[in-house]
Amino acid sequence: MVRIISALILAVTAVCASAQEPLKLVDNPPDRHIVVPGDTLWAISGKFLQQPWRWPEIWQMNKAEIKNPHLIYPGDVVILDRSGTTPRLRIGKAIKSGSGTGKLQPQVHSEALPQVIPSIPPNIIEAFLSQPLVIEPGAHDGIARVVASQEDRTFMGNGDVAFVTGINDVSVVNWSIFRPGKPLKDPETGEVLGHEAFFLGNAKLVQPGEPAVVRIVLAKEEIGRGDRLLPTPPANIIAYAPHRPDQEVAAKVMSIYGGVNEGGKGSVVTFNRGRNDGLEVGHVVALFRNRVSLGFDEKGRRVSTSIPEERYALAFVFRTFDRVAYALVVESSKSVIVGDSARNP
Repeated sequence: MVRIISALILAVTAVCASAQEPLKLVDNPPDRHIVVPGDTLWAISGKFLQQPWRWPEIWQMNKAEIKNPHLIYPGDVVILDRSGTTPRLRIGKAIKSGSGTGKLQPQVHSEALPQVIPSIPPNIIEAFLSQPLVIEPGAHDGIARVVASQEDRTFMGNGDVAFVTGINDVSVVNWSIFRPGKPLKDPETGEVLGHEAFFLGNAKLVQPGEPAVVRIVLAKEEIGRGDRLLPTPPANIIAYAPHRPDQEVAAKVMSIYGGVNEGGKGSVVTFNRGRNDGLEVGHVVALFRNRVSLGFDEKGRRVSTSIPEERYALAFVFRTFDRVAYALVVESSKSVIVGDSARNP
């Protein structure tokens, strides 16, 4: 595969920029950075910007390009251009001059494609692109389920055959197996917005019918009668660029994946807002915490005083459902806890 990269300006209109919030460079930013395997667009931009998530702005990407961001590969040279009124980044390539000395300059070039540099670390979110699953309240009964195993086995694993009822779409070959899990409760209202399914493994449809025959190709846990199946979505690494929501977001951290009470940088959290509320893949939100100061009054009585809330983290939305969204905590100065607020950065 061949690509053509133009190191000319990507667009004239920057997204999310505002006169009140000009782009700010870090102290003593480098003039250039050579992209290496393992880099992310967020990390590369952090070498230049105080707010790395605003990298679409320093690349001067417009809204159309946000949906299909500029692709960067190992070996590319990212050049900081400060010749204009606002800083911007360009792609360059080291070439040889006639005298044999190396010179770095922007240019159009074509080369074999190595692995594209992702927006955020893919090893953290890859498993979450096909799971976890969020099932609407009351929807479990209408989903395909395991009704029997070969030779009356209680549990099944890799390579075993299972018999499944409710597979109506015989064109789907790959299926995810899960078990109904904990309810996702809105911390504001107590309403159950869905159930987070417990991922068990993957199966392939071998023979349609009622029941259908499937073969288990991956078993992370023991699989048994009553476990459910849904078509496996494609596990495409996120290509969307980070950007702030177009409208005001007011969400709460609903849970921290893995059943833990606290999280931090690298944790996956759920919000009690989703597609129906305007959240989309690529949105960056800030996390805030209400704070209370504890002390004693002049009579020695213990008192608590509310003090201004604290912004302490940034999270990148990477998967959305109608009423629930999953986000990766990419920056955090303290522990993330359930009930913290998520709003526009």
